[in-house]
Amino acid sequence: MSMSDPLGDMLSRIRNGQHALQKVVVCPFSRLRANVLEVLRREGYIRAWSEESGTQGHPQLSIELKYESGRPAIHKISRVSRPGRRAYAKIADLPRACNGLGIYVVSTPVGVLSDHEARVQNVGGEVLAEVF
Repeated sequence: MSMSDPLGDMLSRIRNGQHALQKVVVCPFSRLRANVLEVLRREGYIRAWSEESGTQGHPQLSIELKYESGRPAIHKISRVSRPGRRAYAKIADLPRACNGLGIYVVSTPVGVLSDHEARVQNVGGEVLAEVF
C-alpha cells in the first residue's frame, strides 16, 4: 500500500519517538525527507541522521533524536502543507514560528531551507512543517 504523506509520516515518527524517549528513529528514505532532516540538524533540533540499507535492500534513514536535560529538543513538530491542502508563502508572507523561537521548513527553488535561511536568500516557497 502506498503512503499518501511520506513527510507527515516521518514527522509523526519523530514526535512519537521523542514522547517515548527513544534515542534513534528509523523511517524509509527519500530525498525530501533527507533534506528536511538536514535542516533540522543544522538548526539543532536533532543530533544527526544517516542513510542505511534496510530490509530487502531498501534504504532507510536513521534519525538520532536530541534531548536537553532529559527533555526533548523538539516541543512541537507539525505538518503545515498537506497533500489535500498545499500552503505556499511569498517571502513577505512567510510566518514566524513562536515569535522567532521556532522554525518553519520551506521548500524553495534553491532547496529545502529554514524560514531564517529563506529570508536571507529572499525566496519563498511551500511551507512544509513547523518546528518548535
